[in-house]
Amino acid sequence: MTGQHLDQPSPVPGPPGPTRTSVQDHSRAESERNNGAAGSGEAADGTTFSGRDPATVAASAIADSSPTKCQARTRLYRRGELELEGFPVGDISDYLGDESCVIWLDLRDPDREDLAVLSDEFGLHPVAVEDAVQEHERPKLDRYRSHLFLAAYGVHLDTVTGELSTSELAAFITERALITVRKDDGLDIGAVLDYWDASPDLAKFGVGYLLYGLIDNIVDSHFAAVQTLDDTIEDLEDRLFSDKPQDREVQRRSFELRKSLVLLRRVVLPMREVVNSLMRRDLRIVSDSLQPYYQDVYDHVLRATEWTESLRDLVTTILETNLTIQGNRMNVITKKVTSWAAIVAVPTFVTGFYGMNVPYPGFGQRWGVVFASVFMIVIAAVLYVIFRRRDWL
Repeated sequence: MTGQHLDQPSPVPGPPGPTRTSVQDHSRAESERNNGAAGSGEAADGTTFSGRDPATVAASAIADSSPTKCQARTRLYRRGELELEGFPVGDISDYLGDESCVIWLDLRDPDREDLAVLSDEFGLHPVAVEDAVQEHERPKLDRYRSHLFLAAYGVHLDTVTGELSTSELAAFITERALITVRKDDGLDIGAVLDYWDASPDLAKFGVGYLLYGLIDNIVDSHFAAVQTLDDTIEDLEDRLFSDKPQDREVQRRSFELRKSLVLLRRVVLPMREVVNSLMRRDLRIVSDSLQPYYQDVYDHVLRATEWTESLRDLVTTILETNLTIQGNRMNVITKKVTSWAAIVAVPTFVTGFYGMNVPYPGFGQRWGVVFASVFMIVIAAVLYVIFRRRDWL
């Protein structure tokens, strides 16, 4: 990493504030901003998965100025203590030379020019920068000489439609800095800050601590989506044997859930390799004290992966069971219709025979009509009893 300063910062849209403020001042400012944003309703460009306005979430960390055109958030930890947040991006150069400092920089939907501004300062590899800009990257962890590059996805399941939404995130991991690049507004970066603030005693572990909070938040979103899918599939199983047939609804819902599970599998499965690679000692990202925390995240990844695989099989079974139930129901209906047709055929035959224009026993006599009527009723009753005993009706 170089020690040169970034280009002269230019203002970016965001809540105004002083160039440098304390954590306490920012906490009060964040409360005021969030209260003001609460009544503004949904943002014009959408909301995060939790429903918060992406332009104001984690307002205390929004940088007052930045050489990038996109919105930026900053935090500075010194010797394990949160010292500054929301300071200008141009000041990062002042802290990189201090080995006691750890920097977090978040960029919201940057372009190539935005990342090029930071590339020289942090020694970012051009290939990693290209991957950070490109969309729909596979979840992975790439190793470069001066840093690591992480690609991952946060997810959210719509319980009404069964549709799975994903939010792509890239991260550059250096010795004393974590740079997160959010390609859309789905992932709630405020939730990641809540993860960090909930465990301030781990801040002394530097970048490994920041990365743990980020990965844990992402994996928890995977686990929550799998759990919601499991509950939804259980509800779908109950509909299979409902007294009121819901074949079309069950079939439509099954295909929606299977589509979501396929997408979720693409996101969850590679995370095993990502987390396992981060735990390698030669990367020197995860210290011995952080190993149990990363191991817990890895266990959650394994459980989410296995759960996803089992749910895929379960949805396939539901589709097959639904088709079988439809076939059985059709067989029952066909059997009943055939049995009633046989019963109706007897009086049809009798009335057809007696309706011939020729003399027959009882022709023109009252007893002939009575005999024909009794004969039809008796035969129909006998057939009905026989079919009921054989469960054809």
